[in-house]
Amino acid sequence: MGANAPSGSAGGDSVEIRLEEVTKRYGNRAEPAVDAVSMTIPAGELVVFVGPSGCGKTTTMKMINRLIEPTSGRILIGGRDASSLNPDELRRSIGYAIQQVGLFPHLTVAENIGVVPGLLGWDKARIRSRTEEMLDLVGLESGEFFGRYPRQLSGGQQQRVGVARALAADPPVLLMDEPFGAVDPITRGNLQDELMRLQAELGKTIVFVTHDFDEAVKLGDRIAVLGNQSKILQYDTPEAILANPADDTVAGFVGAGASLKQLTLLRVRDVELEEVPTASVTESPSVLAEKLGSRRGAVGLVLDQRRRPIRWATKRDLARASSLETVGRPVVDSVDRASTLQDALEAILTDDDGYAVVTRSRGEYAGVVGIDTLMGTIRQLREQHEDTDGADA
Repeated sequence: MGANAPSGSAGGDSVEIRLEEVTKRYGNRAEPAVDAVSMTIPAGELVVFVGPSGCGKTTTMKMINRLIEPTSGRILIGGRDASSLNPDELRRSIGYAIQQVGLFPHLTVAENIGVVPGLLGWDKARIRSRTEEMLDLVGLESGEFFGRYPRQLSGGQQQRVGVARALAADPPVLLMDEPFGAVDPITRGNLQDELMRLQAELGKTIVFVTHDFDEAVKLGDRIAVLGNQSKILQYDTPEAILANPADDTVAGFVGAGASLKQLTLLRVRDVELEEVPTASVTESPSVLAEKLGSRRGAVGLVLDQRRRPIRWATKRDLARASSLETVGRPVVDSVDRASTLQDALEAILTDDDGYAVVTRSRGEYAGVVGIDTLMGTIRQLREQHEDTDGADA
């Protein structure tokens, strides 16, 4: 990075962000849009700003990379005052992903991802290598997507490219402004899972803006619940906010079913996975039928040649099948080990046999989570919640 970039940016190390009495006023308006916000965003954490539309959360975030200039106060990034840095250099050292994606329509996927590295003077070989690495990181095959244009991508694929572009120059800070708000619920859940996986690998300092409290609970190491003028109503871990909302406004965000929301705090990796019989798509249906045995209602999974789950099959399905390529029914939804138990519950509810398929980082089969496991976890959470309520009383 340039000499004026925040410290830590050259190697992509995460940095602390500190806001000190940050205020934004527009024109002659009596009330500021953002009023004296002070907070510390720890290095390497994902902090979510959540609040109603118009409360100032996006304005607050945009002041971090000076897309909006503060009227007063200070923002320190890695210990350096952002106002003392060259704005262009600052923005090149901070990844930025937005709801509308903002890909350049006349550039290919590869050219979009390479924009910031190109501005930083990287050579073509290094940019190409980094682009291929980023595509792999966000789960897109380089050979398939490298030369495509944005119009040839689905909404979810465009968002993945947007995240890849934001990460391409290995910035220490990533700003995300409702990046998944414009896609369907299933794709949104998949993108959230992908972000959690990436953050576990990369450990960036991420500021994420949303109006969806469930999304905030799922993603955030900490949540800043904001009111009008970005007043901080509560700034704490998701667990603490769910257990002890600071006031009635925060309690309104938490809503009913706080014990069920605890499922978004637990990951699939926190429960013991179950196994179902599996067979490769290249094997005979009789191989899977033999593994299923004679147990009534038994179901198995067909895996592709990369061990990714593709179809469910019962003994009845297999009895009349000549190939595993089209037997049974397709696997519609899956979760990975970083997914929340709420995601697993949603997948279970859409599955005829009451299972959520669990995959590894590249889609390989890892196991399943069954409805009995989830119900047992929910009972434990409810009992813990009741014990806490009893102790508070």
